Amino acid sequence: MDDTPDNHPADSDDAHVHHPRTGPREPVDDGAGHAVVLGAGLAGLLTARVLAGHFARVTVLERDELPDGRPGFRPGLPQSRHAHVLWSRGIEVMERLLPGITAELTGAGAALLESPRDFLWLSPADWFQPVPGARMLVGSRELLDWTLRRAVRRDPRIEIRGGLAVTGLVAAPDGRSVAGVTLRDGTALAARLVVDATGRTSKAPAWLAALGYPAPEVTRYDSHLGYSSRAYALPEVPPAGAAAARRWRGMYVQGRPDRPRGGVLVPLEDDRWLVTLLGNGEHVPPTRDPEFLEFARTLRSPALYEAIRDAEPLSEPTGFRATANEWRHYERLDRWPEGLLVVGDAACRFNPVYGHGMTVAACAAHALDEALAGLPAHRVPAESRALQRRTVTAAAVAWQIATSEDLRYPWTEGPRPDRATRVLQRYMSRVMAGANADAALSAPFFGVLSLSAPPATLLAPGTVLRVLSKWRLPTAPDTPPYPPHHPPG
Repeated sequence: MDDTPDNHPADSDDAHVHHPRTGPREPVDDGAGHAVVLGAGLAGLLTARVLAGHFARVTVLERDELPDGRPGFRPGLPQSRHAHVLWSRGIEVMERLLPGITAELTGAGAALLESPRDFLWLSPADWFQPVPGARMLVGSRELLDWTLRRAVRRDPRIEIRGGLAVTGLVAAPDGRSVAGVTLRDGTALAARLVVDATGRTSKAPAWLAALGYPAPEVTRYDSHLGYSSRAYALPEVPPAGAAAARRWRGMYVQGRPDRPRGGVLVPLEDDRWLVTLLGNGEHVPPTRDPEFLEFARTLRSPALYEAIRDAEPLSEPTGFRATANEWRHYERLDRWPEGLLVVGDAACRFNPVYGHGMTVAACAAHALDEALAGLPAHRVPAESRALQRRTVTAAAVAWQIATSEDLRYPWTEGPRPDRATRVLQRYMSRVMAGANADAALSAPFFGVLSLSAPPATLLAPGTVLRVLSKWRLPTAPDTPPYPPHHPPG
């Protein structure tokens, strides 16, 4: 992805990339100090934007060479080739931190959709009717990261340096603090605060061990979900009389334990569709042609298969298998070095099928922003432990959703569900069955799913009574091939 627009000289390589042998620049005279963020993904970029309000300089270090000239794939984001969504809460936070970013993204081809109204969405219970839901932003991850980098770099306090691998932390002389990071060539970069936002490949446990700190406890649930995705050219709208077949903008056919296969279709910039097929356990989707299309034929509805059957593929199928939920509980450690923070997937990651990773990263940045309010930069390192606990709370709701849903599959690895989780699963099945057609249930359901409303919203007395009134609705019935309100054209 490009970070050097022609009309923004400050984004040039000369302005932002410094050879590591030169070492860190001297801090500016205001004494606010220097923060280093590891990783230029969404979590790292939004964190850098927050820190720029509290530190004189913020340097983002990225292992990958950042694509130049236009959005492009980079190895550090292998999951970028699959469907991504940013839920309404994430949109709100991102817009607050970077005003105008939503318009910039949609102007470049991303789509701001209303879910489920803009979708053909087959839930485990039934087809969603055009009921109230939540906004979501969809587009390629490459476009999102490229646009965010451009926006973040407009802040003169932030520097983004690509092609630099970090190999460890630098301990301060007191032995209790982190004073910077070491680079692959052996040089050091000094900082008052180091934030690890390197995602699933984070080396923080090993780096902490090298400084004499214990490894964090890890909670892990793995439903063995597999992805396979490919891009298609957006087909032309059929002639008059068949145009009703394209009243939708996207499609989601969910799997369920008795039929653990699903698929997602979302629009991308440049007149493309991205199709991601999903499967659990022995049902992981293939990464070859023509098996990809044949797998789509086996979903609970033929709608997605029929949409892409005659569409032009623009890429080969690409797989992704690292989908386990994993929480590294840094917040539970009795000892924690001052000047270190671990955020995003580096601390807690989720099964991506629920679409929460980017939204949680945005929520964590918002939590950090609130926690730093009124806190002088020189006090931030000493508050690192409290900040670690504060930011990770942003993951709690998404973690509950992902793990309780994954535990519906008998082959899921991880701690077995307790009684409270089993009760929650049964209740949520009833909520889903009612939300498919009832606006009074769909609104709070999507409020919680989009992380815009707390889970207690679904336990409000009026909502509970509404759910109980629909208790006889089946939660896993046979469903028609297409929704009644939108038959095939």
